[in-house]
Amino acid sequence: MLDRKAIAAAGALAALFVAISAVGAAPPPDATVNEPDTLVVGPRPFLEALKPWVAHRAQQGHQLGFVSSEFSADEIRDAIRESARSGKLRTVVILGDAEPVRDAKIRARCTPTHHVRAKVNVQWGSEPEIATDNWYADLNGDDVPDLAIGRIPADSPEELRTIVGKILAYERSNDFGIWRRRINFVAGVGGFGAVTDALLETATKKFLTDGIPAGYATTMTYGSWRSPYCPDPRYFREASLERLNEGCLFWVYIGHGQKTELDRIRVPGRTYPIFSSNDMPFVAAQAGAPVAVFLACYTAAFDQPRDCLAEELLRAPKGPVAVLGGTRVTMPYAMSILGTNLMNECFQEQVETLGEMILNAKRGLIRPDESLNRKFIDLAASLLSPSGDQLDAERIEHLHLFNLIGDPLLRIRPPLQVDVADVPDTVAGAKINLQCRSPIAGHCVVELACRRDRLRFAPPERLEFVGSDEELAGYSDIYQQANLHRWTSLQLDVRQGPFSVELAVPPEVSGANHIRVFVQGEHSHAIGMTAVEVRRVKSEE
Repeated sequence: MLDRKAIAAAGALAALFVAISAVGAAPPPDATVNEPDTLVVGPRPFLEALKPWVAHRAQQGHQLGFVSSEFSADEIRDAIRESARSGKLRTVVILGDAEPVRDAKIRARCTPTHHVRAKVNVQWGSEPEIATDNWYADLNGDDVPDLAIGRIPADSPEELRTIVGKILAYERSNDFGIWRRRINFVAGVGGFGAVTDALLETATKKFLTDGIPAGYATTMTYGSWRSPYCPDPRYFREASLERLNEGCLFWVYIGHGQKTELDRIRVPGRTYPIFSSNDMPFVAAQAGAPVAVFLACYTAAFDQPRDCLAEELLRAPKGPVAVLGGTRVTMPYAMSILGTNLMNECFQEQVETLGEMILNAKRGLIRPDESLNRKFIDLAASLLSPSGDQLDAERIEHLHLFNLIGDPLLRIRPPLQVDVADVPDTVAGAKINLQCRSPIAGHCVVELACRRDRLRFAPPERLEFVGSDEELAGYSDIYQQANLHRWTSLQLDVRQGPFSVELAVPPEVSGANHIRVFVQGEHSHAIGMTAVEVRRVKSEE
């Protein structure tokens, strides 16, 4: 165990303050080496590449400390706990990979992780141990994290410099375009059986409709050839890449995964890839690097000899700015709760950093929840899951399974709110007089869109698979239509304060809809919405 003198001798904090001063950003006047709010744990040779990040965080008011990764995992945890005694520590940033140590050269660029014994996911075929950094964030040994934590698994100062550049570009970006309200989902087929798959599909629809405010735009790319959300299966990989590259706030994958590839699309007689490490040369987010979330197995297995998908995506110069995923086999029940918690932290609570968002979502896995939605999920899991009698243990296991590959201090700019007045129910063909108040001046987009769990058209029923070129080409047309929820839109420039628009309702509109308002400003963006029910007028004979 490291005592106070050993930590100080190791340069637990002073080394990083030297790095701060070297780039011209002195620590705050009240900063002391004993009371940081953020600890960086990593190889000393990486500090030079970290200087721009250090300066940026110091300018934001963070008090930073450093613990060398040359120590053992137990010693590093002791140093973290010692630092946390001040009560000010909130975040741990780990630098370096955690692959198995084969020689001193590899160890010098790594920061060790921890492995906990698996109890539940082994019933689903997982290994007996789970790689996790959650252990470092647990200050009292109850498995529940007390600190926000993330790992930047760079293999060299050069890789770290690239990743730091992405982080700073993301936070400093003045592009407040429409990508900031876009959330793209890619999903594979569960394969857990007809009943379970149907429940998962229903839960996913509710997940999209209820969990994400209607002012955001979502897309779904779904690996079931029977679904209108399935593009031409032969080009499913290209569709997944397109959704990643077009720029979005979050790119979320739900389904089966492996260390270097996602599941495959299955049609009678053939399979097609969704996404793999081989696609990294084609990853190039054009506007807005997303945060990638993998509600899937193995995609963040950062302790393996070969870099996992999460590591490769974070390292890609135009890839996601951060990645959340599982290090071993993950399970639908606990993942669904974690996903719901993440959405609440992002869209309702609007917490300041990604690490805090994940920390609170994890802690919500353990917190008692008497809501009807949670009771329904718990009941379904208890009846259908192979581990249905171990739901508490499964939730705890997912505290360890899910790890952030990226910077836990990453700030995701929440939107300001456009106040949109309620509108009365209306009829197709009518005009809606919309009254709004924008907190900023900028370019405004107003849209009438159908609710996410509905389509604007009746899709063709696919009872059997026909693999002809003509038939499959039609899949992509249907896929594009299914992801187009917008009935009509208009654009205008608005000033800060009240404004009004007149929106014509197309004659083909009916049912539950939303009016979405997005304002792109010079220094921020704003989102608003209101619901509207539209009925069609029956023509007189």
